[in-house]
Amino acid sequence: MKINFCSGWTYCRVDEPEMKYHISLPHDAMLTEERTPDSRGGKNIGWYEGGDYIYEKEFQVPHLYEEQTVILEFEGVYHNAEVTLNGKQAGIFGYGYSGFSVSAEGLLKEGKNLISVTARNSDQPNSRWYTGTGIYRPVYIHVLPKKHFVPESIRITTVDWKKRKIRIEAELNCLGEAEFQIMDQGECLKTECLTGEGLLSTEMEVESAQLWSCDSPKLYKLRAVFGDDIQEVSFGIRTVTVNSREGFCINGERVILRGACVHHDNGILGACAYEDAEARKVRIMKKAGYNALRSAHNPCSKAFLKACDKEGMLVMDEYVDVWYIHKTMYDYAGNVEHNYRNDLGGLVRKDFNHPSVVMYSLGNEVAETSEKKGIRLCEEMTDYLHELDRTRPVTCGVNLFFNFLYSAGFGVYSDEKAEKEPEKEVGSAFYNKLATILGDSFMKFGAALPVSDMKTRDAYEKMDIAGYNYGIWRYKKDTKKYPNRVILGTETFCADAALFWELANQYPAVIGDFVWPGITYHGEVPYRGWERKDGKQVFAGSPAWAAGGGGRVDMNGREWSEADYTKVVFGQKPIAIGVVPANLADETFDVSAWNLTCALGSWAWNGCEGKKTKVEVYAGAYAAELFLNGKSLGRKKLKRCRAVFTAVYEPGELKAVAYTKSGQILAETGLNSAGNDTKLSIEAEEGTKELYFVHLRYTDSKGILKPLVQGEIQVSVEGGELLALGSARPLNPRSYLTDCTDTYYGEAMAVIRPQKEKTVQLHAKSPHGVGEIMITPGCTP
Repeated sequence: MKINFCSGWTYCRVDEPEMKYHISLPHDAMLTEERTPDSRGGKNIGWYEGGDYIYEKEFQVPHLYEEQTVILEFEGVYHNAEVTLNGKQAGIFGYGYSGFSVSAEGLLKEGKNLISVTARNSDQPNSRWYTGTGIYRPVYIHVLPKKHFVPESIRITTVDWKKRKIRIEAELNCLGEAEFQIMDQGECLKTECLTGEGLLSTEMEVESAQLWSCDSPKLYKLRAVFGDDIQEVSFGIRTVTVNSREGFCINGERVILRGACVHHDNGILGACAYEDAEARKVRIMKKAGYNALRSAHNPCSKAFLKACDKEGMLVMDEYVDVWYIHKTMYDYAGNVEHNYRNDLGGLVRKDFNHPSVVMYSLGNEVAETSEKKGIRLCEEMTDYLHELDRTRPVTCGVNLFFNFLYSAGFGVYSDEKAEKEPEKEVGSAFYNKLATILGDSFMKFGAALPVSDMKTRDAYEKMDIAGYNYGIWRYKKDTKKYPNRVILGTETFCADAALFWELANQYPAVIGDFVWPGITYHGEVPYRGWERKDGKQVFAGSPAWAAGGGGRVDMNGREWSEADYTKVVFGQKPIAIGVVPANLADETFDVSAWNLTCALGSWAWNGCEGKKTKVEVYAGAYAAELFLNGKSLGRKKLKRCRAVFTAVYEPGELKAVAYTKSGQILAETGLNSAGNDTKLSIEAEEGTKELYFVHLRYTDSKGILKPLVQGEIQVSVEGGELLALGSARPLNPRSYLTDCTDTYYGEAMAVIRPQKEKTVQLHAKSPHGVGEIMITPGCTP
C-alpha cells in the first residue's frame, strides 16, 4: 500500500524554531528567503540567502503496522537531509537530487508519531544554479504485508520488439506464488504465475501489443500480485540501439534527437515538483518541437518521467555536475567517488521501467575527463551502469574546449581562490563567461583545435556515446577520424540548429542535439546584458536579477521566436515570423552566445509608429518575401532557414511568403497589429487537475497580445491557494509569493492550488481594467 504523505506538515528555520508554518508538500523554502547582495550563493542561485529548515509532521500509526514493513520514500530533499522518527535517527542522505527511502522498523509506535526532516542549505555556495531548499518533491509511506515484493525490484525489459516479447523480473522476500498480469486499460492481455523465493524471472510474448515510440507512446501496466501485496508498474515495449553506422534507433527505426536541456525548477513555482507542473513542462517542450530532453544537470523527478512516457518524449537522465573537482566551494565534488554506486543504483531503479529514458549521462562539463584519474572514474561508472542496466547507452556532456583550458590552468578552482575572490568564475562558469565575452564562434573554434581533441578522446573511448558540449565544428571531421564514435551534441547553441540538422541527416553517427536551454530557469544570472525597466537600462549583476533568460521558452511557458526557428529547421512548422521588439530596435540589445535573436512573434508594437525594427522570417525554402499592408519590403534568399528584413512599424498586417527556387509559393503566414483599446484578459490552461495555471495578459478587444503595455496586476483568490504569481522577466526584484505582479511583454501568470471540490475564483485588477475567472473542478476553464 502506497500512501501520499504530503499533507499536514509544518516547517521553520532551524534558527527560528518558534516560527512554524503549516504547509503541504512539495515545498520550496528558498522562495521565502530574501534576495540580497550578501547572498553567498550570489548570482548562481538568484541572490537568495540559503538556509537550514526543519520539516515536521505528526501522524497516527494503527496497531496493524506492527505486523508490516513500513518504508518512507522521499523523492527529493535539497539537501544534506536528516530524517528522524520519534527523535531517533532514521537516515541521512547528502545528494539533493536523488530520491531515497528510510526504513521505519523499530522506530514507530502505536498512536501518535512524529517525523522530522532537516534540510541544510546554508552551506553556500553549493551550486551554479537555483536549487530550492527543503522537501521539494513528494513523500510517500509504503506499508507492506509480511509477504511482499522487495521494493523497486520489479523490472520489465523488452527482449524482442518484433515478437513483442518482454522479460519480467521481481524479487520476493519469502517463498510463495506471484501472479503477473499484462493490463491494457483494465483488460488483462496475458497472465503468468511463478512460484519461488528471491529473484523470479519470466519471458512473455504479448502478440497484440503496440510498440512505444515518440509518435505513438503506447503504455501498458504490469499488475503484480504476491499475497496481499499488489504492485502496478507502467511500461512500454521498445528497444534502443545505437551505433555509428545506423545511428540512434527505437525499434529498429532511426530517430534523430531534437533535444533541449531543462533544469529541475518550474518557473515561478521554484523547485516544487508538482505532478501537474512537471507534466506541463514536458507538454510545452513537445509543443515547441522537441522530442528529447536532457535533465541538466541532475536526476529528474518521477513525475517528469511519467509525463515523458505519456507524451513520447525521450530523456537523457543526468547524474551530476561535478566529480571530484569543485565548481563551487560546497558542491557535491568529492562525494561522487564514494557515493556513485549508491547514487547510480537509485538512478537506475527510478528509471528502468520508463520507456522514455533512452540513455544515462554521467555528468556535465567535468574537466576530470581530461585527467587519467577522471578517465578511470569515467570507465568505472560506465561499467557500473552497464552492470545495472544493459539496455541503455551511457554518455557524458564533455566541453571539449574547456577540457583544454582547464588542463592549461585556466578556470581552475581552489578553496583559497574562492575565499579571496568569491566572485571569480571557475570551471563551467569560467567557460560561460568566455562565451559571453568572445561569442559562440570562438568557443566552437576552440573545440575544433587538435589539443581539445587530445584532451577528450581517451574519455570518449570509455563511454557509449561521445557527448559534445559546443563542439559542432568537430562533427564532420570526427565522423571520419573516429568511424566507430557516436556523437551527440549534449549542449549546443540555438544558432547551430540548422547546421546540426544538416549534419545529422548526412551522418548517422551524429545522433542528436540538446540546445541550451530549452526553458529559462532561475539563477545563473548573466555576466552582462540588460533589461529595460521603467524607461531605464538596468544591468545584470544586482540582486534584482532572478534568472538568466535565454530559453527558447520563458519561465511561464511562452515560446519566443527561437522556438519557431527551431520548429522550422526541424520540419515541424513551414514558416514563421519573429520581430525584434520595436521599442528596442534603435538600441544595442545584448544577445548572449546562447541566443540567436531576441525576436517575438508579434506585430503589436503600439506607440512605436515610424520606428525601424528587424523582422526575421524562418522557412525551409529557397527565398522569402515580406509584405507590410500589401506592400513588398523585398525578397531574400534564406540562409539556413532564416532571412532578416528591416521594416518601419505601422499598424496593419505583416505577411511572409516562402518560395521555391523556381518561384512557387511553399507557405505563408502573417501577424496583425493590435487595436488602441487595452483590456486585462484572463485565461486558464487546460489539462491540469492538481494546479491551475492562469495567464494574465494585456490584449485588445480581439485578444491580440500587446507586449509593450505595462501595469501592475493585483490578484485575489477564493476557493484555492495562490501558490505563485509573477512574470517571466529575468529582472524581477520582487517575490513570487505576493499577490501583486508586473508583466513581461504584456503577460504574467498565477498558479493556484484548488481546495477540494470547490470552484476557484480569481479576481484581478490593473490600471487597464479588471477581470475574473471561475474554474469548476472537472470542467474546462
